[in-house]
Amino acid sequence: MERRCLPSAPFKKILIANRGEIALRVICAAKDLGISTVAVYSEADRYGLHVRFADEAICIGPAKSARSYLDIPSIISAAEITNVDAIHPGYGFLSENARFAEVCETSGLKFIGPQPVVIELMGVKEKARARMKASGVPILPGSDGVIKSPDEALATAEAIGFPVILKASAGGGGRGMRVVNSAGELPALLTQAQQEAGATFGSADVYIEKFIRGPRHIEFQVLADQQGNVEILGERECSIQRRHQKLLEESPSPALKPEIRCRVAQKLKDAMAEVGYTNAGTVEFLMDESGDLYFIEVNARIQVEHPVTEAVTGVDLVKSQILIAAGESLRSILISPVTARGHAIECRINAENPETFAPSAGRITGLNLPGGIGVRVDTAAYTDCVIPPYYDSLVAKLITHGAGRAEAIHRMKRALDMFIVEGIHTSIPLHKKILADADFQTGKFDTNFIQRFLPPEKHT
Repeated sequence: MERRCLPSAPFKKILIANRGEIALRVICAAKDLGISTVAVYSEADRYGLHVRFADEAICIGPAKSARSYLDIPSIISAAEITNVDAIHPGYGFLSENARFAEVCETSGLKFIGPQPVVIELMGVKEKARARMKASGVPILPGSDGVIKSPDEALATAEAIGFPVILKASAGGGGRGMRVVNSAGELPALLTQAQQEAGATFGSADVYIEKFIRGPRHIEFQVLADQQGNVEILGERECSIQRRHQKLLEESPSPALKPEIRCRVAQKLKDAMAEVGYTNAGTVEFLMDESGDLYFIEVNARIQVEHPVTEAVTGVDLVKSQILIAAGESLRSILISPVTARGHAIECRINAENPETFAPSAGRITGLNLPGGIGVRVDTAAYTDCVIPPYYDSLVAKLITHGAGRAEAIHRMKRALDMFIVEGIHTSIPLHKKILADADFQTGKFDTNFIQRFLPPEKHT
């Protein structure tokens, strides 16, 4: 894709408030722009590649993330000591923490992400849902805000019809969620959802939505600048997941109708402009059997699966984040409209037993990364490195790109065969099974797809 001339070094130095492959990803983008980088690390990550390849590195605490990667004062202190201009939060950890974004701004540090008030709005799920509804974005039937009492929950559920789903207003990832199939189940499941939401997110607020059985999970990539311009860079299919944790993503979706893609994308452009959204973000939807989309939430950050969008659009999303934070407009960053070329797939290679999904932390004794045309590997792993038990189990992201979906699948099969990790268990065997499945190859799957590879007692 053609690019206009961009200014070099919009910031002199940025700190990456994260670890692993996403920290390396940000370092690469910064180096492409001529920006110096500062890595922060816990004692468990002392020998991490992000520590080695950053221009400077500071230890911010012990292994436990609560005392390191989630410790706001330690991160801000590291930023002030190294005299950085901006902080990139990556994904996870503090990336959607409005307080952290606000502390950055009040400390004179540019937060490479949305404004704190927007992060806070998007983080309260029923408020985000109400704003999207007001902008004409399709949403599922449900409660008007947080459920105040069991009687209100019952009245709402009966009005929209069972089954319904209870969702934590302040969270995601499957926590504080319960599917309710009948009125008799509602009181106990409401209590469970509220208790889990309170313990996990510090807020017991939950709301109700109509539950779609066997949906597909579709998300749209957003880029928005500080001048009010918004671009939608297509969608990603994220239906291959276990317990709401994604295993494989692709772009474009093999099931989304072009007319729905165009209609929803335009609604999102208007909605995100109206809320004053800036930087990168993702809007997530569920698709029903008819192919219609319904809003579920906004992730106000870069996503793990952003490389598949980069592969099909040619847009460097992380570099774009940095440029937008520096005040550049989308008109100077990319040529509109952005067009998708070909098809891309990402497999998340996790350190876990592919049969039981039990974590498999430990030392990697042998490693061979695949290559060749159309293959990309984002990883912080290397031979003799240790995958610690304290953080997410992601070892690498394997991305393939082809002229069409079939070619992307063939390249992924070839890359998985060439991907060797010794010393720990990984999810590579499971990904091979997924790629070999006839329904996957024809694009006929939903969020329940992964259950066919699990023993009966593991079905969730």
